[in-house]
Amino acid sequence: MSIDAIDRNIIRLLRLNARTPNSVLAAEVGLSPSACLRRVGILERSGVIRGYTAILAGPEHEGVIAIVRITLERQTEEYLNRFEAAVRRHPEIQECYLMTGDADYILRAVAPNAAAYETIHKEILSRLPGVVRIHSSIAMRSILRPVARQQAH
Repeated sequence: MSIDAIDRNIIRLLRLNARTPNSVLAAEVGLSPSACLRRVGILERSGVIRGYTAILAGPEHEGVIAIVRITLERQTEEYLNRFEAAVRRHPEIQECYLMTGDADYILRAVAPNAAAYETIHKEILSRLPGVVRIHSSIAMRSILRPVARQQAH
């Protein structure tokens, strides 16, 4: 899909506040409300916009955040596909990135507390297909993270 300047502007504004009313979004990007709604729909159907999320205030609302580096036994297409399919089945794993460098994947996992993360480590991460090494780091506090603009009520 070809993305033009208007689409990029729509995406930028939705990243700042995905709950922006279509009428406000349309005015900001210089389109009629119907044309803007059509564009957003096309961006969603094409997969450019894959979804919307709520950004919580901080770790006190999320619990323990673990950044997990995973090394696989092999980097064949079969191993990568099996691993990625398995990761998608676990909502505790909130982000997953295929990496260059010394780790094959980096994950962000969230648990209510350290004991719950230990369970995730033992019962989920260590059982993912092809995993030979798991290196977890627990976040102590958030320094910089996505920020949602406050909505006027």
